[in-house]
Amino acid sequence: MSTIFWEISKRNIRLHMLRSCLAMLGIIIGVVAIASMGILGNSMVQAVSASLSSVGDSVIVMPYVGGGMGFGGGGGANSANLMLTDQNYQQIKRVVAPNVAIPVHSTSEHMRMGVGSDDIVATIYGLPPDQTKDLLPDLTAGDYNNGNSGCLVGATFATDHNVKVGSRISVGTDGQYGTLRVTGIIKERGMSFDISTDNAIVVTKDWFENTYNDPDQYNEVVVKVTSGDTADVKTTIENQLNRNIKQKTVTVIDSKATLATIYQTFGTITTFVTAIGGISMLVAGVSIFNIMMMSVNERIKEIGIMRSIGTQKKEVMSMFIYEAAIIGVVGSLIGGALSLLGGYAISALMLKTTQYLFTLSSMLSVVEGVSFGIVICILCGLYPAWQAANLNPIDALRHE
Repeated sequence: MSTIFWEISKRNIRLHMLRSCLAMLGIIIGVVAIASMGILGNSMVQAVSASLSSVGDSVIVMPYVGGGMGFGGGGGANSANLMLTDQNYQQIKRVVAPNVAIPVHSTSEHMRMGVGSDDIVATIYGLPPDQTKDLLPDLTAGDYNNGNSGCLVGATFATDHNVKVGSRISVGTDGQYGTLRVTGIIKERGMSFDISTDNAIVVTKDWFENTYNDPDQYNEVVVKVTSGDTADVKTTIENQLNRNIKQKTVTVIDSKATLATIYQTFGTITTFVTAIGGISMLVAGVSIFNIMMMSVNERIKEIGIMRSIGTQKKEVMSMFIYEAAIIGVVGSLIGGALSLLGGYAISALMLKTTQYLFTLSSMLSVVEGVSFGIVICILCGLYPAWQAANLNPIDALRHE
């Protein structure tokens, strides 16, 4: 018996094809909006996660520059002291043990890749040779520095300037600081909280200090946390070095906590843009409701005839629910397919990559959009179906 009502529902959609297609269009737009925004949000989170995952176990200690701002700022009692002393480093090293504390020098300098090449400006980092691997564990080519005349270069630096293992780099204007031989190329790290090596070179601590006459004055100290929690290490450092509340010495950044904040922010953005897509879905739901009410009003006499020959209320109700379900399922599936194209286009334009399009979280966004579209259609068809099923058969037969 249910097959008959299923066929009647399909017949009614065919008879009012334009109206049904317009209703489906609203559902398609809603699904595309929800799923595409979900794909974009999840892709953003995954892109940031991939870029920052390698620094989630770090605590970065920087000179206090006022206002508690780790990446810049001004004012404060200790704003003139923009470097960490060796005494500061020894304190940090002692309190974080057995974790590794790595002192970091950094500066910007003119460089030349070879005879006739143009000068460029790039960052130089100075690291202790025995700790370089702790901070930079992955190389794509070559090996770590084996002397003061060697250096590592970042992946972007190597690509942009056609630098290979064995290449020589003249440092300083007209090579005033000598020449370094490239011994290794650092794997691309993306964004980071400690040191950004992709477009930089890394030299030994001794070479840096001898070249710039800057012994035991560090720009930052990076603690690689292998024992304990990063939050506990951060608190320990602050308690030790910032005991003088009126004149703080350092600003301490917990990379794991910062990552959590970033992920939470992106999650909020994803929810917000998905909610905007949900508004269009609700508008489509109102359209479905309106169409189903029109369908009931147009078929009152037909419903009266069906009820008078013994059709049960639930069967009449199922006929209209089938109709709403067909519109919802077809519209949602089309919207789901189009949302993949929308997600591809948005990811390519905004993120410059589509590698996160077919990940589990992105596909779940499509499933959620399709499911939401189907549920909205069925819910919006329930009341018209109930009203049709509860029409008085005699009044329905008299209806003109």
